[in-house]
Amino acid sequence: MIDISIVIPTYNRLWSLPKAVQSCLSTAARVEVIVVDNGSTDGTWEWLSQQPGVRAIRMANWGKDWAIVEALKVAQGDYVRFLDSDDWLADGANDEQLRLARDSAADVVAAGYQDSDDDSGNLHVNKWEPCDDFIAQQLGEGFYSHYSAFLFRRDFIADIPHRQDFAYIDDRMFMIEVALRKPRLAVYEKPGFVHRRHLQGRLQYPGGIVKTVRTWQRIMVYRKALAMLAESGELTPRRSRAGVRFLWTAMRDLAKTHPADAAEVYDWIYELDPGFAPPIRRSLALAYRLLGFRTAEWLVNLRPPIMGRRP
Repeated sequence: MIDISIVIPTYNRLWSLPKAVQSCLSTAARVEVIVVDNGSTDGTWEWLSQQPGVRAIRMANWGKDWAIVEALKVAQGDYVRFLDSDDWLADGANDEQLRLARDSAADVVAAGYQDSDDDSGNLHVNKWEPCDDFIAQQLGEGFYSHYSAFLFRRDFIADIPHRQDFAYIDDRMFMIEVALRKPRLAVYEKPGFVHRRHLQGRLQYPGGIVKTVRTWQRIMVYRKALAMLAESGELTPRRSRAGVRFLWTAMRDLAKTHPADAAEVYDWIYELDPGFAPPIRRSLALAYRLLGFRTAEWLVNLRPPIMGRRP
């Protein structure tokens, strides 16, 4: 019997993959490590083929979400977790999260995580923050952690896919859908994994048109999730406010390149929370309300660069 299936999608990450795999194998729990190679060209597949205790799958580079779908087809663990090949599990996290899951019959064991900066060598702990509304938390009311820090009961998430239509932010949609299922939750008080920050092309830090698409997908995730809550009669004012906090930041990013689309999101924010007080200068907030979002943004962008940054 397998306790935990650990799914690692990878593409040209041989420089970091061995550490990720070793962190999964360094555990007393019975684990299967499923690494899905998305068509790497750096020797990843050859290395994987020589690793005992690793179940390797090779496929064309269709992205992380399809890699996870393929891995879950063969996963046998009672529980499952997901790990990027840039990162690694924290010492003891697998065993302790499994113990908590077994003892409490939890569907999900939450945890915080650590950030590790390659340049400075600094470690920063992002502690799990208790919250009495897991849905509001995952919508953005507070710190919602990173889904690689979570351990999931496999049967509980079996029909929650990593959705291709949100390919750049599929993990956020996944976590919101998990929350909407109202899981029995347990909390591991220590970091569940280490998130590595580096400059070698992480998906979390895109540029150019990919950044714009990712921002739009963030907004569409919330369109979908809040609509699901409204349909079930569970879109409380608290959850609306949580969504608005997340949407405001995405809307401001979108305004830099697509002000008309951002203006629609701005109007939606005030439909969700008419009393929303934006975290900007009062003069700019007043300009948005009196002149309209598009006009105010146009005027802001007329400022010469010497006058400083955007508010």
